Amino acid sequence: MSSFTPWTLFVDMGIVAALLLVGKLIRVKVKGVQKMFIPPSLIAGFLGLLLGPEGLGWLPFSGQLGTYAGILIALVFACLPFTSAKVTKEQRGGIGKMWAYSQSGMLLQWAFGGFLGVLVLCQIWPLDKAFGISMPCGFCGGHGTAAAIGTAFQRFGNEEMLTLAMTAATVGILASVLIGMVMIKWATRKGHTSYLSDFSALPDELRTGLLPEGKKENMGESSCSSISIDGLAFNLAVVILVAFGGYLISKGVNLMFPTFELPVFSCAFIVGILVKMVMDKVNVTQYVCKKTVGHLSGTFTDFLVAFGISSIKLSVVANYIVPLSILLVCGLLFTLAYVFGMGRRMFKGDGWFEKSVFTWGWYTGTMAMGIALLRVVDHEMKSRCLDDYALAYLFIAPVEIALITFAPVAFVNGYGVHFLGIVLVAALVVMGVAGAKGWLKKK
Repeated sequence: MSSFTPWTLFVDMGIVAALLLVGKLIRVKVKGVQKMFIPPSLIAGFLGLLLGPEGLGWLPFSGQLGTYAGILIALVFACLPFTSAKVTKEQRGGIGKMWAYSQSGMLLQWAFGGFLGVLVLCQIWPLDKAFGISMPCGFCGGHGTAAAIGTAFQRFGNEEMLTLAMTAATVGILASVLIGMVMIKWATRKGHTSYLSDFSALPDELRTGLLPEGKKENMGESSCSSISIDGLAFNLAVVILVAFGGYLISKGVNLMFPTFELPVFSCAFIVGILVKMVMDKVNVTQYVCKKTVGHLSGTFTDFLVAFGISSIKLSVVANYIVPLSILLVCGLLFTLAYVFGMGRRMFKGDGWFEKSVFTWGWYTGTMAMGIALLRVVDHEMKSRCLDDYALAYLFIAPVEIALITFAPVAFVNGYGVHFLGIVLVAALVVMGVAGAKGWLKKK
């Protein structure tokens, strides 16, 4: 095997870039792909898996595809503190329902998958006790969380969790699109949609993903003169520095405590919060463009999805195909029941279907899939679903990061069931708060 060099990285990036463009071309030209709203990054990942070392072996990928996922997720989390909205006093009441609905659902998905694995699947097959959490890692967090949790388990010697979580994330994205579109068509027939009466009336730009003249969007503002440093380079430098700071903290903690290692992405998120606080204090946050950093995050995520799916080890999937299929099917049914059942009670009379289908998208796929489904039923964003979610996520993100950070530690040290118990109790507490606030309306 040849040694890894910067040119190896260049070749891998070049191949994935070509696959992303092919995926985009397929999305633009193939009507079936348009109807299912399959993103180009997902198509690129499938092509990489089919044509790469795990498939036909036609593409000369290196053996580092799984490593890229760990780096890219650190960059994604480094962007988060700079793209989050501030919560004002007037908005607190409006985001309460979205927080309770989203937070409890996330926790319940983790508890359901974990207990299904420990109490049922592990009793039938000789599986790792953490097998069940591969479902929520892939579903609720998408390929980003799958990469993060898989990388963390790899450090503890569990090499298979990355493939299992990535497979769950891939199945989740497909389910988010296919089942999401079925639910949208059903809702339009039943009159549950508030802003869409005819599914066939969707604009072409939502199907192809290409914006025509007059609808093209600005990618951001440059706060730096190009005579000194390009605006994109400035924002990219800030993000990379934050991620690098997270890497240094992770390695520093590991040097002091060799048996304990914090995930780089968690450290990057913390560093980002600290850097953002300092920048706010000295009044220089205005020079970091939220929209540009958001596009950088989207770019990292697209490459992450493509690299992540391409790195799936089909032999591992084949070894676990039966228990994994049971886990993922049960997870989808549970999530479907919660999202639309609880959504109808929580948001009855307040755009319940729009908020539910958005939540289905990010509970099973990614935030991008949630937004894509929301734009189908509310392409003018009148429901204010994203506004509520963006603010609610400020309180959801720390819980999500805590789950990903401490789950590997708990399971490796034999406290997996205790961890799942805490997660379940936390979910019930959130539901209790929703009930006490009167947010759970009768059917």
